[in-house]
Amino acid sequence: MLVCTLLLAGCTGLQAPQVEKFHIYTLDALVSVKTAQLKRDLVLSVSMPRAKTGFDTFKMAYQRQPHELEYFAVNRWADTPARMLAPLLVQTLEQGFRAVVQAPGAVSSNIRLDTELIRLQQNFETRPSRVQLTLRAQLIDVTDKRVLAIKLFDETENATSEDAYGGVVAANRALQRVLDQVLEFCINESASH
Repeated sequence: MLVCTLLLAGCTGLQAPQVEKFHIYTLDALVSVKTAQLKRDLVLSVSMPRAKTGFDTFKMAYQRQPHELEYFAVNRWADTPARMLAPLLVQTLEQGFRAVVQAPGAVSSNIRLDTELIRLQQNFETRPSRVQLTLRAQLIDVTDKRVLAIKLFDETENATSEDAYGGVVAANRALQRVLDQVLEFCINESASH
């Protein structure tokens, strides 16, 4: 019993193992403001973006070899990338349309934008590593119930450093370009409406 007491007393001097804290990141690309942009006299509804399997998570994805998706251990998105994308799409598209609303909603719209995040990952197969962002967009005529256009947006941006934060910076840069392209796509493809 004396030995057990001495062992327990000696253990109280041990410190708990250090637990690494989580780093939480956001997609918050600065939306470019287009001046003198001709606005379409249409109401555009934006559906909540969906995400392909493996990317509908708070976990930050990366790849070191083809076909294998891995996740950073202590780095997370503040929300799923698809959910963070929704308000950025709305904010960008407001520059090109009379009104932009999130679907589903009480306001009726002329056209609807459906998007799917196909890929958002940091690829370490090359140096420097790079972020790959792929978004599929589908523009739908709500009144006639027909697809106006479908387009795949695919952007790659070199990471500023070989860690998760470098990937976040690159992801936001790539996202800025994709948002601008989605705006142009929606304006051009809705011209016949």
